[in-house]
Amino acid sequence: MRRGVRLALDWGRARIGVAASDPDGILAHPVETVPAGPTALDRVRALVAEYEPLEVVLGLPRNLAGAEGPAAVAMREVAASLASALPDVPIRLVDERLTTVTASRQLSTAGRNTRRQRRVIDQAAAVALLETALHHERTTGRPPGELQPAPGEGRTPTDE
Repeated sequence: MRRGVRLALDWGRARIGVAASDPDGILAHPVETVPAGPTALDRVRALVAEYEPLEVVLGLPRNLAGAEGPAAVAMREVAASLASALPDVPIRLVDERLTTVTASRQLSTAGRNTRRQRRVIDQAAAVALLETALHHERTTGRPPGELQPAPGEGRTPTDE
């Protein structure tokens, strides 16, 4: 297992859930919810400067069959923008199937009502995404998901 903090982003149209791991990659915890919009990238840059992560994990929305649709294409564009904005930090695209569903169930089990969930669901989804990525690395010994190529580089093969 590589040593270092990881940041996870559950990037949505309205909000971006952010989670971080401890340096040993054992625990994932919620950080904050960033409003999507023109200042979102600036806030993500600030969080990267604060946490100094080994990598940023970005959820790749695939359908239940594993195929990529319009949402995945849009997320690949976000990943390319992040790779340009954060050239020194690897961006890894990780399958996020069911992370929001899992997060919602966990919050409901913890007694959060639907209205109150909206405030933290994106953070919880980012935690679930990061836990998936950490579990993958612990069990396979390989980094999770797919590395987003840096600007000017070709696409890399999937590590999954």
